[in-house]
Amino acid sequence: MSRFEGTSNYIATDDLKIAVNASVALERPLLIKGEPGTGKTVLAYEMAKALNAPLITWHIKSTTKAHNGLYEYDAVSRLRDSQLGEERVHDVRNYLKKGKLWEAFTSPVRPVLLIDEIDKADIEFPNDLLQELDRMEFYVQEIDETIRAEVRPVVVITSNNEKELPDAFLRRCFFHYIRFPDVETMKDIVEVHFPGIKPRLASEALKTFYEIRDTPGLKKKPSTSELLDWLKLLLVDDVDPATLRETSPNKLIPPLHGALLKNEQDVHLFERLAFLNRRDGARPGG
Repeated sequence: MSRFEGTSNYIATDDLKIAVNASVALERPLLIKGEPGTGKTVLAYEMAKALNAPLITWHIKSTTKAHNGLYEYDAVSRLRDSQLGEERVHDVRNYLKKGKLWEAFTSPVRPVLLIDEIDKADIEFPNDLLQELDRMEFYVQEIDETIRAEVRPVVVITSNNEKELPDAFLRRCFFHYIRFPDVETMKDIVEVHFPGIKPRLASEALKTFYEIRDTPGLKKKPSTSELLDWLKLLLVDDVDPATLRETSPNKLIPPLHGALLKNEQDVHLFERLAFLNRRDGARPGG
């Protein structure tokens, strides 16, 4: 299989490329952690694109159980069909719904399997998947058959650190933490999404963005996706770059701040900062 070197739409750091290629070589799940907006989920999509592999996505919810990823047996429908005398009732396979692991294990070509936000599920969820991810097989009792992976899928698992993952699970993964992009990396990301953007606008927007992120007491730091939304609005409204300096987050709320600040606590924080600076006689650009 080819090596992952990033794509034209995804800026991958050298350490991330090493982590991806190491997990593929070791045939171990790649566990990706990092704060929201650092590109954890998008990584799996870009890996599939770079490796020319199909992507199978399993989005985890708080109610998700491990067996949902294997298969589900619809006994109620079979009972109803039996009462109605349906012919299909004689084949139990008609009542088995394949889960994402079953799809991945039986894929004719090596897929990328994304298990997204695993920490949303119950604490036992990762442990319940240990054997299946280790052996790449599981038993289906209803048809007395073991489903085995003909080609071992590339497994990417993301976590937002909402819960600690079990040690036994962690031992079976190759771990990588995606740090929030620094200014230079973020410039490259912005250029990918807004080619030819005016350098001064990009520079002032990034300066304001990182000042907001560094503001003490902020409840939710804006992420990369929120920066890109904000830049799009600035371009649509043709905002003068000088306006961003006049409305430094240390003085006033930045224009179109609803793209960056996503809760009333943070908006009130910046309103208080603006009030304090006006009261103290601060001047724009001072």
